[in-house]
Amino acid sequence: MTRRSNIETVTFARRIVELAEDKQAHEIILLDIRQLSTIADYFVICSGDSERQLRAIVEYVDEHIQREFGLDPRLEGTTDTGWVLLDYGDVVVHIFSATQRDYYRLERLWSKAPPVVVVQ
Repeated sequence: MTRRSNIETVTFARRIVELAEDKQAHEIILLDIRQLSTIADYFVICSGDSERQLRAIVEYVDEHIQREFGLDPRLEGTTDTGWVLLDYGDVVVHIFSATQRDYYRLERLWSKAPPVVVVQ
């Protein structure tokens, strides 16, 4: 994460929100989990309407973060399962299908985390 060190983590997380918006992700929320966990500082949670859109969001975010910040995420999950996680260390991005998001309910699990950005 050396190239990102010159920019604040919250600014980096907000950039990810912008990139997800560019690909029409919806119900985007940026949660500040710093006071609740040591696994990350922020979660970005968003949804897509189809496997194709999930793939587009994942690829777009990954491509732009690589180009702008020189970072490659640890990737977990696949678009066909309806949940992909991009782990950038301090910021973890969860990209869900509507069904999987409703099933896992991360916002409820992390309900004590203050939202920084909410985009419907």
